[in-house]
Amino acid sequence: MTTPGLVVTENASVLTIRFDRPEAFNAFTGEMVLETSRLLETASARDDVRVVVLTGTGAAFSTGADIGGENAHENFDVRALDAANRLVRAIVNCDKLVVAGVNGIAAGVGLSAALACDLHVCAESAAFLLAFARVGLMPDGGASVTVASAIGRARTMRLAMLAEPLPAKEAYDAGLVSHLVPDAEFDAALGSLAKRLSHGAPLAQAATKRSVNAAALGALEPALEYERTTQTMLLGTRDVAEGMRAFSEKRKPTFTGE
Repeated sequence: MTTPGLVVTENASVLTIRFDRPEAFNAFTGEMVLETSRLLETASARDDVRVVVLTGTGAAFSTGADIGGENAHENFDVRALDAANRLVRAIVNCDKLVVAGVNGIAAGVGLSAALACDLHVCAESAAFLLAFARVGLMPDGGASVTVASAIGRARTMRLAMLAEPLPAKEAYDAGLVSHLVPDAEFDAALGSLAKRLSHGAPLAQAATKRSVNAAALGALEPALEYERTTQTMLLGTRDVAEGMRAFSEKRKPTFTGE
């Protein structure tokens, strides 16, 4: 059974999960997040899968949660946060290497998912955006750890507080992503890297992944829990309701601290 918004393919030990809602910049639905998590969790036990690729269709990798529509804030609660955290844990804990093919903008939880991956093939036209501040929220999906562990506190603060897009070249130069390629070479480069990794030693790859993540992402679990608690509180504020309405109405929000 297919899940709307996802295209799943398998080829020569590579499982590819493509976010396929280009008309919505691949914003995540609940079904998309849960099915992607399930596929990642089951991949660990599959001998016929060596590498998992996450990528998107069109102009975006994913812009994260779908916050369009009237009174969108009423559609989000702790269940949405739990689903996002499950996805990030599924990526980090998967015994197979997970590669993000960042074909375009990665924002919100889309950014969190991309940066939880082990390697990244990033098109030159792509960009990264911690957009949470624009709607009165804080980063979640572990982004407070994955971004800071890669590029440091000062730059993370700038991205999180000002919600400024970080172009792919700057992200690569800062060490946020592992590979940067011209747009015209993106598909070939992503396929080549996935194929190369699929021929590696799987036990060594899994051990290396666990070791590096233990060193670099040791604070991920406490961060996920803190984000869950605090984001849940923020979702009940008037600022978030105003931020999401302003987003839908394409205007600047007026925050009051309530």
